[in-house]
Amino acid sequence: MYLEHFGLRQRPFSKTPDPAFLFPSRQHGEALARLSHAVEEREIAVLTGEIGAGKTTLSRALVDSFAEQCRFSFVINPALPAAQLLGAIAEGFGLRAARTKGEAWSALGRHLSALDEAGTFPVVVIDEAQLLSGRAAWDELRLLTNLAADDRPLIGLVLIGQPELRERLRTQGGEPFAQRVGVAYHVGPLDEPEVERYLAHRLAVAGRTAPLFMPEAVAALHRLSGGLPRRLNQLASSALLEGFARDAPLIEGAIVEAVASDLRAHMGSLGTSE
Repeated sequence: MYLEHFGLRQRPFSKTPDPAFLFPSRQHGEALARLSHAVEEREIAVLTGEIGAGKTTLSRALVDSFAEQCRFSFVINPALPAAQLLGAIAEGFGLRAARTKGEAWSALGRHLSALDEAGTFPVVVIDEAQLLSGRAAWDELRLLTNLAADDRPLIGLVLIGQPELRERLRTQGGEPFAQRVGVAYHVGPLDEPEVERYLAHRLAVAGRTAPLFMPEAVAALHRLSGGLPRRLNQLASSALLEGFARDAPLIEGAIVEAVASDLRAHMGSLGTSE
């Protein structure tokens, strides 16, 4: 609708976690570098951040970076009994659903060994890992990371979640699991200069290099979003629609304030879903 008006090829602030739009802020760049190191060294990694901080986009970028060397199993609903969690991991690798936990373990063991022989490293990525259902689920993950061939682990593990994941790891995972974590990183919000660069980066990927958001609009976006990319995308996308409706050549602060007011009126907040 507004693409031609603002000289864009595609929507710059889509809700889809597209790695092509990943903005390499200091923290996001560091997070991706640490996750990459964990995969290369076959270590357990833990990534935390507030809702909307960009964790899912980082996980997709990680997958893109290791598409040729690794096979990934994504678990997006980890609030499962321990046996079902193991089944979900197996299904993520393309294995058929097992009738028992013993069958799941046997199938996973054979599959992981076959991947290792083929020179492929399997990695499990668990999103919203703070929802893991108690000590039994953590024990299954610990046992899974015990699988090894000679001097190398047969499987990697990346846990992604909200800040409470760090406490859950200590209290439910326990010391035996915590000691196995090789990489841990927390992604915080963007500051105002980063918000300005974030907006410019996404606009450039979408086809526009000329500035579009005026300085007061950038300041408003930073203040109203708290520097969280998900909220930034929501506000910026709405501002483009409003700017188009007003036939505005640039996005002013008043436009951002107007759409933020509308969002609060209809949703009670600016939205917090990851």
